Amino acid sequence: MSGKQPVGVIGIGLMGMACARRMRAAGLELLGYDVDAKKLDAFVGFGGKAAESVAQIARDCHKVVLAVFNTDQVETTVDALVAALPAGKTPLIALCVSTCDPDKISALFARTPADKVRYVEAPVSGTSGQTEQGDALGLIGGDPAAAAECKDVLDAICPRRHHLGAAGNGGRAKLAINLILGVNRAALAEGLVFAQRLGLDPGAFLKVARESAAQSQVMDIKGPKMVSGDYTPHGFITQTRKDFLLMLEQAKERGQGLPLAETYVSIVNGCVAAGEGEFDNSAVIEEIRRRKPPNP
Repeated sequence: MSGKQPVGVIGIGLMGMACARRMRAAGLELLGYDVDAKKLDAFVGFGGKAAESVAQIARDCHKVVLAVFNTDQVETTVDALVAALPAGKTPLIALCVSTCDPDKISALFARTPADKVRYVEAPVSGTSGQTEQGDALGLIGGDPAAAAECKDVLDAICPRRHHLGAAGNGGRAKLAINLILGVNRAALAEGLVFAQRLGLDPGAFLKVARESAAQSQVMDIKGPKMVSGDYTPHGFITQTRKDFLLMLEQAKERGQGLPLAETYVSIVNGCVAAGEGEFDNSAVIEEIRRRKPPNP
């Protein structure tokens, strides 16, 4: 490591790894932590350095990217950073790219002491593959000054981004966007299955559909995976189920029904039951293939 403080990375799954690769390509030095040693090995393999604990990251870094799985893990990690920060050290900036419960993130932002950790909400819209290519959209919430201070990190991870105001608003936008994306994935999968049942070649049909009025980015990103059956994950089925259950919870609290989201949850539940939880979320097509018409 050079004399410049490295950027911490906590959580080196699909999204954490994609963010780390972007930051390394931008010349940033990285110090990473994950409970999975194999993920840390991969992180070290492309130029990161492994931390022994969250506490080490609190000691050695000023900016920290959080890419953990869910809201509970974000809260636990932020609390651990606060507890581990040495007395007198400049406050950390914790930039969280995870999709979380926006109400809990608002509360976390309010209760986190700013003289210890300045929290920046920064979920990204896009798969891990799109993030690694620089095509993800950042949805920023919270303190604009803290976001500006970690501009080098944000420029690396999401060159395109919008600041949406208060902490929690980034997550609210992310959930609404993911609802549209998930329903689009299911619609594409159902259309491909239907076309095949009608006797059309699904690959040839996809090419036509991509030139039609129904064209969407989902066709470009997920369509080839659905046709080929290559479910190498860029976003896990279990991850999308977590997000959709959060959408339904948020909508229920506001008295809103989400019938298409409910249908999507039933589809991904079928995938999980079939052992496809760690597949790419394009594998929803497999559950749609399994569906039979209702008995008359």
